[in-house]
Amino acid sequence: MTPMPLTPTSAEDGHLDCHYFNDGLCRSCTFVETPHTQQVADKESWCREVLANHSPAAWLPAASGADRDFRNRAKLAVGGSVGSVTLGILDQDFHGVDLRECGIQAPQIRAIIPIIGQFLDDSGLDPYDVNARRGELKFVHITAAPSGDLMIRFVVRSQHGLDVLRSRREQLIGLAPMATVVSVNLLPEHKAVLEGSREEMLRGGSLRMNLGRVDLHLRPQSFFQTNTDVATGLYNQVAEWVDEIAPASLWDLYCGAGGFALYCAGASGQQNSRTVTGVELSEQAIESAKISAAELGFDSQSGATVEFIAGDATEFAETNLATGERPECVIVNPPRRGVGARLSTALEDSGIEHIVYSSCNPLTLAKDLDRMPSYTVDQARVFDMFPHTKHLEVAVVLERL
Repeated sequence: MTPMPLTPTSAEDGHLDCHYFNDGLCRSCTFVETPHTQQVADKESWCREVLANHSPAAWLPAASGADRDFRNRAKLAVGGSVGSVTLGILDQDFHGVDLRECGIQAPQIRAIIPIIGQFLDDSGLDPYDVNARRGELKFVHITAAPSGDLMIRFVVRSQHGLDVLRSRREQLIGLAPMATVVSVNLLPEHKAVLEGSREEMLRGGSLRMNLGRVDLHLRPQSFFQTNTDVATGLYNQVAEWVDEIAPASLWDLYCGAGGFALYCAGASGQQNSRTVTGVELSEQAIESAKISAAELGFDSQSGATVEFIAGDATEFAETNLATGERPECVIVNPPRRGVGARLSTALEDSGIEHIVYSSCNPLTLAKDLDRMPSYTVDQARVFDMFPHTKHLEVAVVLERL
């Protein structure tokens, strides 16, 4: 097969011309043959249809970015054989398909994948064989910051794999000096997940994501949107809505690494009297958020107006609302399942004036809105976070009737 050029090409109608898709090797980008502008229009139309019973007073123009070079995180399955690894996906028979020149990956990710491939070839470690349930190398996760810095994570099956990679730490750093964070994750179980619970750091602690108004710090198991430019647009939009609402107190539920909370609290030199509380189940993400908050001057020594708590968002809201603690505005950014019946009910009964809801699944957003009839949708906006797929992000600002 002729490899895809390092710089992605365009077809005559302007869509991304992907040789992997054309040759049937990867169909993850389902709509790659559809012009990007049409993809965005189709997503917005679908979103308007799904939310027809909660039609906003205003739909803002959909936000989109590039249709190539946009993905800041690669989750690469390791296949092939000892000394000849593939980095990409596994086919239906669990054989490795090499996608190291995928056109949606950030250029710095495409540039580093061959180096990592050679490093793994030289390690003598064998790729994990799903059918035989043996082998060491399972995945390589790479995250790219706007600065060009990288986080590289190796997922292996056993202590042996960890020991080998640890012994080659200096070699990897020499090959990839831009990798400011390197870690090895152990996933001994045979199950369809991307990582295990144990992580050993080989270099650094967190990757600095330079987002202009705020720098976020990502630790190895922290979540961040895969499209940096569109994510920054989403953060800015939510912060604009919150500034218009001007709440004295704000909860950011499912806060992840703290993006919404920190954008809404104000960057360094722009701090306001707003009290912001971020809640997230992932302790790694909360540690990331605390690092960013301290850098911005929101720490215990400065009379912090920002607090991050590791815990369940629903339980936090129910407990605090039951004791009469009620913020003037709430941001929710749940996983695809939505906030669910319990949190929807708690918010409906809370008397809170405004909710900003960022959703990656309009279907569950609609269900949650059905459970909150006391709120009307004031504004809504689609964010094309995932070009060439059916997935999108939609943000709405709700106002109590």
